[in-house]
Amino acid sequence: MPILLGITFGMAALDWIAVAKQIKQLEYLAKPATIILLLLWMWLVGGNKGPLSWFALALVCSLAGDIFLMLPTEKFIYGLVTFLLAHLAYLAGLNPSPPPLTVISLMLVMLVTLVATWLYRRIAAGLQRSGLIKLRLPVLVYSCVISLMLLSALVTLIRPEWDRNAAFLICLGALLFFASDSLLAWNRFVAPLPHGKLLVIITYHLGQITLVAGAITQFGRS
Repeated sequence: MPILLGITFGMAALDWIAVAKQIKQLEYLAKPATIILLLLWMWLVGGNKGPLSWFALALVCSLAGDIFLMLPTEKFIYGLVTFLLAHLAYLAGLNPSPPPLTVISLMLVMLVTLVATWLYRRIAAGLQRSGLIKLRLPVLVYSCVISLMLLSALVTLIRPEWDRNAAFLICLGALLFFASDSLLAWNRFVAPLPHGKLLVIITYHLGQITLVAGAITQFGRS
């Protein structure tokens, strides 16, 4: 279904334009439509059995999170919770069996922990400066879960049952998603970034699309 995937990319590009030009009416249409089209593409190409059902659930939760975060009266906590559920679903999809315990996996744990800890400390300091101390615990929980999702994606590179191309796509998608959420938190709570909102949405959509492409490559219909 390359045509449907192309339409998905086109809808994502429309949302990027809407964010860049601050066209809210277009964003209300294009942002949820992108995830709906991506979900449809995954179902038509890969099916929804086995681990793919977890990826489908992650997209549904992401769709809810998108809607909460773009409402005229933004529901940040609701968005945080629904995206937390999305990452938990990705975690389940990426770990149908326990991850291998090797020197490389332990090194990946250390690397992700160092990066996530540094990021959280900067974000937590920003929350304190803004008088949003109550958000520190929810953001900490979210940071832990998305870090575990990223770690699970990176570990696919050393799982013998994973196709190399699928593992590469999964890792790239998880890194983009992690970057998107980090940029969002930094732009909102630490310091404004040039074109921050545009960078967030581009990395978010590319991350979601690449994650789904990797899942289809690994778990989809033969």
